[in-house]
Amino acid sequence: MSFWPQQRVVVTGGAGFLGSFVVEALKRRGCADVFVPRVEEWDLRERAVIARLFEQTRPTLVIHLAARVGGIGANREHPGLFFYDNAIMGIELIEQARQFQLPKLVVLGTICAYPKLTPVPFREDDLWNGYPEETNAPYGIAKKALLVQCQAYRQEYGLNAIYLLPVNLYGPRDNFDPQSSHVIPALIRKCIEARDRGDKKIVCWGSGAATREFLYVTDAAEGILLAAEHYNKPAPVNLGSGMEISIRDLVTLIAKFTGFTGEIVWDATKPDGQPRRCLDVTRALNEFGFRAATPFEEGLRRTIAWFESGAGLQPAIHEDRAGCKPAPHLRRD
Repeated sequence: MSFWPQQRVVVTGGAGFLGSFVVEALKRRGCADVFVPRVEEWDLRERAVIARLFEQTRPTLVIHLAARVGGIGANREHPGLFFYDNAIMGIELIEQARQFQLPKLVVLGTICAYPKLTPVPFREDDLWNGYPEETNAPYGIAKKALLVQCQAYRQEYGLNAIYLLPVNLYGPRDNFDPQSSHVIPALIRKCIEARDRGDKKIVCWGSGAATREFLYVTDAAEGILLAAEHYNKPAPVNLGSGMEISIRDLVTLIAKFTGFTGEIVWDATKPDGQPRRCLDVTRALNEFGFRAATPFEEGLRRTIAWFESGAGLQPAIHEDRAGCKPAPHLRRD
C-alpha cells in the first residue's frame, strides 16, 4: 500500500466503463493524485494535446485504457476508424511517455489481437502465430502494434512499459447501446426488452457455437493495479478468468436470469466472430498474483440488476472512454 500514495497517476479512459473502476480502486489504495483526461479538453489523437497532458500533470505512472471499441457490428462498419483511433492514440502516448521519461506506463491491449485459430487456452507466446479474426482484425492489429512499440522503446530507450491483454469484460456501467455494445450487455438488453414487450422470440447473431471468456470489471481493475505495482517485464500478460462458455449457453443463462421465456432463434447469416476464446492465465498469477475472484453467474446477476435499475438507459459514462469525438452513429465503449 505504500506504493500508491507516492504516485501521480493519469488514467486515460478513466471516465469510461473499466476506467471508472480503476480510478475507484486507485483511491481505495490511497492514491490521492489521479487525473482523468476528459474528451472535451483532451483529444488523445493529437500529439500536442498529449504533450500538454504530460507537462501539466507530471505523472509518475500512466495507465492507458482509452480505446475506440465496440461489438462485431461496430467493428465491421468502422474498420478504418477503429484502426486509426486506437493506433494513433497509443503511438503518440507511448512516444510522449518516452520523451517525458515517464517512470512507468501500463498499456492495455485486447484479446482481439490473437490469431483467429489460436489453440485454446490462448498463451501469450501464440500472439504472433496468425492473423486475427477478420471482423475485428483492424482493431486487434492496431492494439497489437502498441506491444511492439512498448518492447522497442524498452530496448532502445529504457521505457518501463508493460502490456496487458484483457479478455472480454462485463459488469455494471457497461455500454448497453444496441449500436455498439458487446455481447453480454447486448443480450441483457435484448432479453429484458423482449420480456417487457411480451415477445415470443428473440433473434441472436450467428450459430451460438462460438465460445467466449469473460472477466468481471472489478477483477480486471484489480489485475491492472497489481500489474502496475509489481510487473516490470516486456512480455505481454493475459488478464482473464480462465473460464469458457458458448454463446448459446450464455444466451440461455441470460434469458433465465432476466425471466425471458420465449424462443431463441439463431440468424446464421450473421458472423460468429472468433470461433473460441479462452486464456491461459498462468503468467498473471505467477508474475503478480492475479486471480479472478468473481464467479461468472454472480457477476452476470449483478450486471443484470444494474441494468434493470434503469442506470443502463441513462447517458453512459463510457462516452468519454476513447478520449476522442464519436463518429456519426457510433458510440464508444
